[in-house]
Amino acid sequence: MNRQTYLAKNNEVERQWQHIDATDQVLGRLATRIAMTLMGKDKPEYTPHHDVGDFVVVTNAQKVRLTGQKLDQKFYKTYSRHPGGLKHYSYRWMIENRPELLLQTAVRRMLPKNKLASQMLKKLKVYRGEEHPHQAQQPQPVAV
Repeated sequence: MNRQTYLAKNNEVERQWQHIDATDQVLGRLATRIAMTLMGKDKPEYTPHHDVGDFVVVTNAQKVRLTGQKLDQKFYKTYSRHPGGLKHYSYRWMIENRPELLLQTAVRRMLPKNKLASQMLKKLKVYRGEEHPHQAQQPQPVAV
């Protein structure tokens, strides 16, 4: 018997557009689901060294939920590499002011740490409210 392992090529992959509503979804579980879709792990033709994932449009990022006391006990940190340039933002502040960045950061940290991660992250589109400019791609709603 001659069995060969199938390896997907970049030009053979059909990319779908998926729409996820983040209303009342737990941040970590939602980020895990999005990362799996961006990597293509939910497809039978998954290949680790090629980007075979789908596009993901996330709406209502401001309505994402955190469990426990994380709203006030977890902090997002940025550093400008200048003296005194370290800034802390609570997750409560992040959800009110920059929910797109909060969700995008959670997904980015779940992607592989290699050159493909930046390609995969470009396929993620996160929006604060209900409206998004990707109606022409006809994203399919996904239940999470």
